[in-house]
Amino acid sequence: MTVHGIAYLDLYTLDHASMIDYFAGLGFARVAESQDDDRCSTLLRQGDLRLAVTSGPAVRNFLDKHGDGVADIALTCDDVPAAVERAVAAGAADLGSPCGAPVVSGFGDVRHTLLPAAEGDPGRTPPTGRWVPVSASVPQSPQTVRLLDHIAVCVEGGRLGEYAGFYRDAFAFTRYSAEYVTLGGQAMDSVVLRSASENVTFTLVAPDPGKESGQLGAFLDRNGGPGVQHLAFLVDDIVSAVRQFRDGGVDFLSTPDSYYDMLNTRLPGLSDRIEDLRDAQVLADSDEWGHLMQLFTTSPYERNTLFFELIQRQGSRGFGSANIRALYEAVERDRLAAS
Repeated sequence: MTVHGIAYLDLYTLDHASMIDYFAGLGFARVAESQDDDRCSTLLRQGDLRLAVTSGPAVRNFLDKHGDGVADIALTCDDVPAAVERAVAAGAADLGSPCGAPVVSGFGDVRHTLLPAAEGDPGRTPPTGRWVPVSASVPQSPQTVRLLDHIAVCVEGGRLGEYAGFYRDAFAFTRYSAEYVTLGGQAMDSVVLRSASENVTFTLVAPDPGKESGQLGAFLDRNGGPGVQHLAFLVDDIVSAVRQFRDGGVDFLSTPDSYYDMLNTRLPGLSDRIEDLRDAQVLADSDEWGHLMQLFTTSPYERNTLFFELIQRQGSRGFGSANIRALYEAVERDRLAAS
């Protein structure tokens, strides 16, 4: 097994304090700080999920090109040297060991720091700085966000198979599902990839270059190429989580009221929850295993790139076309309303 899990994600930002406040609204707590000559970082944690927020001159080139976003998805491996060798053989660039751990390229300018599986322990700090614990910040219990359900990655049209093949060859990811969704003159292609451990899920999405440019093309333009489009956080009760996070200052996409008028016919198994879903404006879907509920935030960043998803699974295991269509339509409505 090449990849075991995600140790942490490193998010680069122009406005350090605002990003920390935003994640506090999502229930994350500060656990450590790192200050160097050319960068400062804050480590956030909720359950076993760790996010590093970094700013300063050292990350300015990334920010100038892409704006605020995920720059590093640190992966834990059973055999780090073998993982580096395999990734490079698959076409990854060996970016050296700038912080004492090997780093390889991923998609666009997003990279992967590779760490031993033990480094995935949520009590450990990333190898990216000299961390000082923040003893006054204790994560709340019980946690609202259980784990990172998946990472959605937007790539150029026509290159979806190339990226899927890279993660298969470099990290032994397998193709879990694939969908092609058309909406008017636009179309979106997607492939879901999972690590052998099933602890890491990437949803690769790309616009169809033969169709009209839509919100995926707009993302690629604003982001300066491929990047992480959104992070999906798994929760146990999405309605209460949405209400809690709205109170914390998080803005979510709106859903037309007519959506819920049709939901009882489409998903009769959720009839007792429709009014709660309507009140929270949560989307719902089903597959052969059960139900799935989800809602997407607006992007809190100046370039309107990275955003977040809350997802609750009631048996559902897949990524059906209705789920993908719900994401595409929700973001497209928001994009058109803002234009």
